[in-house]
Amino acid sequence: MSMIRTENLCKSFGELDVLKNVSIEVDSGEVVVIIGPSGAGKSTFLRSLNTLEEITSGKIFIEDRLFIHREDNKTLDKMDNAAFKALLLEMGMVFQRFNLFPNKTVLGNVALAPMQVRKKSREEAESIAKKLIARVGLSDKLDVYPSKLSGGQQQRVAIARALAMEPKIMLFDEPTSALDPELVGEVLNVMKDLAREGMTMLVVTHEMGFAREVADKVIFMADGQVLETGTPEELFSAPKTDKARQFLASIL
Repeated sequence: MSMIRTENLCKSFGELDVLKNVSIEVDSGEVVVIIGPSGAGKSTFLRSLNTLEEITSGKIFIEDRLFIHREDNKTLDKMDNAAFKALLLEMGMVFQRFNLFPNKTVLGNVALAPMQVRKKSREEAESIAKKLIARVGLSDKLDVYPSKLSGGQQQRVAIARALAMEPKIMLFDEPTSALDPELVGEVLNVMKDLAREGMTMLVVTHEMGFAREVADKVIFMADGQVLETGTPEELFSAPKTDKARQFLASIL
């Protein structure tokens, strides 16, 4: 089943066209990695999927159902509000910045959304949170506040917090770009574990090793467009476009 599909997604900020007819598909259990130069529209595309950015035109389908259809900045069709909100909750998102609540412990950060949004009891929410915190290797930090954690630890808490909502799809927007190099691996290892467990993932990253090792499909974007899509082997070994060749030559 297709978990996410977009058709001709466009996004403009005034005169600036940031996304130009972006059409992609992510199947259930698939790991899709989007690569490309800065300013390619990768993060804007990811933020458009969960409505943090409102698309100018195009269609978004979630689980093969029309999520929203807009043209010329007008909404022509969308699913009813209850279903719309429910599907938004199916998409967990991890950002470049960790955005943890500084006044809450690790346990408090991860347990909050299950209580407030999923209406679980404190006991149940904390039970879920403890399992997820263990999953990201931070069981010894339950009562620690974010300011006492390294960047890599904070990002792992952010991943646990997103997972606490029991999403079907995880969106990662350059989750390691704000980290010191020695901390990148610990976050990527958590993401690799998620991939092995069959989580559907759409990842914007500059970590080419991760893309090569974990992705089922790699999408190359530049200038707001999808220029190439293929397996890691196809894209890294034999890129078809000059822009992909130049980009890969500059970072590999």
